[in-house]
Amino acid sequence: MATELSLKKGNLTKKGLVGFSWTTFFFGLFVPLFRGDWLWAIIMFVVGCVTCGVSNIVLAFFYNKVYTSKLLENGWEPADEHSKKILIEKGMITE
Repeated sequence: MATELSLKKGNLTKKGLVGFSWTTFFFGLFVPLFRGDWLWAIIMFVVGCVTCGVSNIVLAFFYNKVYTSKLLENGWEPADEHSKKILIEKGMITE
């Protein structure tokens, strides 16, 4: 199950997740579409076409981490100590 955390950039706040993505498992490429993650939507579409949708099982294990890592690379930071602790535990940031 995914662990929810908060990320901030200026006055904006976004929800980040790490862990298994049930939404990706069931809804596949709609998850990155709703998050505005066009690159991964295209990747999931192509891979889904090739594998007849079976790829959702594999992608569900790592998509949340990929999405949250991309936000961190684009300047988003943990919004609170709880979120920072989760990211450190998952090895996504250092202290």
